[in-house]
Amino acid sequence: MNNFQVFKKTISFSLVNFLVGLLEFGILVGACLIGFYLMNTANDKALIGLLIGFIVGILIIVLLNFLVNNRIKAAQVGMMAKGVVDGELPDKVFVSGIKEVNERFGRITMFFIVTGAIKSMFRQLGRAINKLGTAVGGEVGGTVTSAIDSFIQILIGYLADCCLGWVMYNKKKGVAQSACEGAVIFFKHGKTLIRNIGRIFGLGFLSFLVIGGAFFGLSYLILNQFPQLFQSLANEITEVAQRNSTEVAEFLTNPTTLMLFAAVIIAVIFWTMIHGLLVRPFILVGVLRNFMTSGMKEQITEQDFDILDSKSPRFAKMRARMD
Repeated sequence: MNNFQVFKKTISFSLVNFLVGLLEFGILVGACLIGFYLMNTANDKALIGLLIGFIVGILIIVLLNFLVNNRIKAAQVGMMAKGVVDGELPDKVFVSGIKEVNERFGRITMFFIVTGAIKSMFRQLGRAINKLGTAVGGEVGGTVTSAIDSFIQILIGYLADCCLGWVMYNKKKGVAQSACEGAVIFFKHGKTLIRNIGRIFGLGFLSFLVIGGAFFGLSYLILNQFPQLFQSLANEITEVAQRNSTEVAEFLTNPTTLMLFAAVIIAVIFWTMIHGLLVRPFILVGVLRNFMTSGMKEQITEQDFDILDSKSPRFAKMRARMD
């Protein structure tokens, strides 16, 4: 199976996650609007109601991510790994993927321990690079390595997914052992895997311009039909700032610029969702193919584990859990 075939076969996971994302967005907007209007009607404290609604909406979204989204994502990555390595996938890909996640992670807490530790490994090593550059090059070195670190943080999501794919594919090995092996594979074949940077950032930037730009224009046209809403919100922000003798950004007290800000936020949210639905999974298949191909050829030794032990405390803790 080529990359597009694997992507097409596993798109059902992205579609489900997209629908859940729409539900989460609706919950967030609904909670904010309910809070805004209830508090505005009750005692003219619409801004406080908006903030309460926002917090409630975020809590619900976090719960849904905990129970639903992350498992669907793990199932998708697992099926992608199977597709690029075995060259075939079962007919009922979605059902098979969810089943494998449930078999691989008997308890959802173990799932989050593993994924959290994987991401932490790469973050720690990224910070180590930053500190080294600052020590060697002073302020200039620190600036350069900070930029590099920013790129590394973007790559972390892809690399963590690759490690998760390795965990899902290697059913005969313990979860912790597979996670540690995944980290070793990356750091032994970093040059091979990082050649995907152009694809990751190029397609990401293009999708941001096209998809984000389209949703910004559409959002602004829709929001422009509710001028009173933003006038009330801008007035409320101004009154709160005056009562507390604090300064707020001028664009938040101007209905027009506040509307533009809201349109930007909506555009970014929908770009994130569409990018996650179509663009990122396609990129991930290519990155995952390079990762899995390198891993299948690699003979991992005890010395490889020892090297990463010294660089990442989280890696050492994960290694202690190896079966």
